Amino acid sequence: MPEGAAISRMFAGIAGRYDTANHLLSFGQDYRWRRKLAAMVKARDPRDVVDLATGSGDVAFTLRETLGPRVAITGLDFCQPMLDQAEEKKQQRPNMENLRFAFGDCMDLPLDENSVDAVTISFGLRNFEDRQRGMREMLRVLRPGGAAYILEFSQPSAWMKPFYYAYLKGLLPLMARLATGNRDAYEYLGDSIEKFPARPAFAAQLREAGFADVRAVALTGGIVAIHEAKKA
Repeated sequence: MPEGAAISRMFAGIAGRYDTANHLLSFGQDYRWRRKLAAMVKARDPRDVVDLATGSGDVAFTLRETLGPRVAITGLDFCQPMLDQAEEKKQQRPNMENLRFAFGDCMDLPLDENSVDAVTISFGLRNFEDRQRGMREMLRVLRPGGAAYILEFSQPSAWMKPFYYAYLKGLLPLMARLATGNRDAYEYLGDSIEKFPARPAFAAQLREAGFADVRAVALTGGIVAIHEAKKA
């Protein structure tokens, strides 16, 4: 597992160009993925949602647009430059009541036990220093009957694998260097995606952490998936 401090430094180095890189490197699919995640959360009708590894806040903003101002949304991250980007974007948007950003480490969440209805995390769980510890923290803060929604890279369908891994290993680092000036961060991205477990294996890890009723929704040929995992 990656060292948390090293991950924080890596994201701090690309914070100012992170959004541009995401849109470019996903060919705009990141918008669709976030909307799907928010729609799944809305179906649970939560009172409060915490978005972990919130980064520059795009998932939190999509949740706000989808869920409306009556739902309290908190975005947590342990990289302050990314939180600074989120705060700057928040100031430029209307109707951001009941949305806040704060410093928070997924290994030790600054939240009470049984305190929120839903937890979301997008493309951050793969970077956990201790995956089981982080997932148990997510479970701890959820109320009984609440759910975690994990948007993460996954293993693509068989027909897509040769093209997708050629992109990860070749084109993506080059495009990332042009977009951010930091090729190394996106070489790490490709390596971490390739090593992340396939959907059935990751579902088993969620159950091992204590979650129940785990299901996965594959998107874009299986290159990403949203895992919904409930707390009994």
